[in-house]
Amino acid sequence: MSTAVSAVAPSAPASTARAAAIALEGLTGRIVEIEAALTNQTPGLRLVGMPDTALREAQARVRSAVEHSGFEMPSRHLTVNLSPAAVPKHGSGFDLGIAVAVLGTTGVIERETVGDTVYVGELGLDGRLRPVPGVLPAVRAARRAGRSRIVVPSASEAEASLVDGIEVIAVPSLRALAIRQGADLDPIDVEPVPGPPVLREHPARTDLADVVGNAEAIEAMIIAAAGGHHLLMLGPPGAGKTMLATRMPALLPDLIGDAALDATCIASLAGQGIDRLRSRPPWQAPHHSASEAAIIGGGSGRIRPGAVTRASGGVLFLDEAPQFSAAVLDSLRQPLESGMVSVHRAAAHADFPARFQLVLAANPCPCGQWGTTDGVCSCAPAARKRYLDRLSGPLLDRIDIRLRVDRVTAAQLRLADDLSRVSTAVARERVLAARDRAAHRLSGTPWRINAQVPGGWLRHPDREPADGARLPLEAALERKVVTLRGHDKVLRLAWTLADLAGIDRPGRAEIGRALTLRSPDA
Repeated sequence: MSTAVSAVAPSAPASTARAAAIALEGLTGRIVEIEAALTNQTPGLRLVGMPDTALREAQARVRSAVEHSGFEMPSRHLTVNLSPAAVPKHGSGFDLGIAVAVLGTTGVIERETVGDTVYVGELGLDGRLRPVPGVLPAVRAARRAGRSRIVVPSASEAEASLVDGIEVIAVPSLRALAIRQGADLDPIDVEPVPGPPVLREHPARTDLADVVGNAEAIEAMIIAAAGGHHLLMLGPPGAGKTMLATRMPALLPDLIGDAALDATCIASLAGQGIDRLRSRPPWQAPHHSASEAAIIGGGSGRIRPGAVTRASGGVLFLDEAPQFSAAVLDSLRQPLESGMVSVHRAAAHADFPARFQLVLAANPCPCGQWGTTDGVCSCAPAARKRYLDRLSGPLLDRIDIRLRVDRVTAAQLRLADDLSRVSTAVARERVLAARDRAAHRLSGTPWRINAQVPGGWLRHPDREPADGARLPLEAALERKVVTLRGHDKVLRLAWTLADLAGIDRPGRAEIGRALTLRSPDA
């Protein structure tokens, strides 16, 4: 049998052919129809429909892949249109769909076999298929668009199969796909191109019991984990702020349902290898030199998720928070409020989830010694104020718990013993029990933890704290000690304290404790 299939193929050639691919916009995507048409002009291949640079280079990849797969490119001029033309298309994931449409114009691939199939994958020059970032959200978008089948590279089979309700076909090469769809060629075994390495989720190797002293800080961590509250730890170097923060993810429950799928889709967009749903809350701890685009998301070409999105469902930790630029810190205000981040560019925009738990750690001054009993601060008052003013008032107003963390003294170290320490396992049981109580109370609503509940719902008379318990909070609001947002955050904290205590509704003690945790002098 001939090693090449010419333009005269088993079925009568058609002057036009179609295939489908996915254009991703954040975690969502839309169907892109790929139309290929032959015309009587100078032979060549032209790609239209707002392709970016990587996609425009598909012309060379497709030509080489087609010829190395045992076919011949059409001898007429070929125009490939990506529709809708007004939607920007990014990346090499359209290669496979373009090749299928090209082979459809020659009749090599029968149009009846294409149907409502979606094609995702990059072509190597030798015709093998290479995995691309974002396969999982692309498969989810195809299913939501009503498509019944998707073709992906062999390396992406496990990732694509995580979405139910759509048939996944994994092929190693363009030749293997063409044979599957009617091409009269002998199969050739090829080595599939491997995907990126899969980052395994390992159990936490650190334990809350490693923390000596600082019982108040440990309890504040448990409260924050139980209600999903944001936390600021202020204290000198060596007080254990970072040590405490790194133990936060282990206190949180496993991700399930849509939260697990979203976290896995985000990891897929970031180019990580995927073979199963993510079950543990993510952890992001960017360096203080990170740009606004690195934290929020963006990029000059394709819009990529930032740290706030990669931390969605988990913890975003900003160590040495005042060292971050003011623009970066203030850019957190909108996602903290809405749980979403919308990144706009001149020709496109993308919406990403950003429902993370923010943990900030800061020194009290540039030298770190202000307020300590064992050190002398060398900073001028103006320098201290300028340093902490980098954490703006609107940002601090969105932080539920503000905690002072001091160094452990020699006396505390002598008194500490293994029995007095709280292990992660014990603390996590308390967190899970409190979250179960909150989920039961909030059943029938869109919320599952106290931090998600809007203030209007909390202030309803049916959900009033115990008799007279809110009087101190109302007095603080009247004296402008707290804003209305702060008032609602105190209520959320009080409900979390009640859940941890196993009582039906917060009383005066819970409101008072929540006010103390909210105080910047706490």
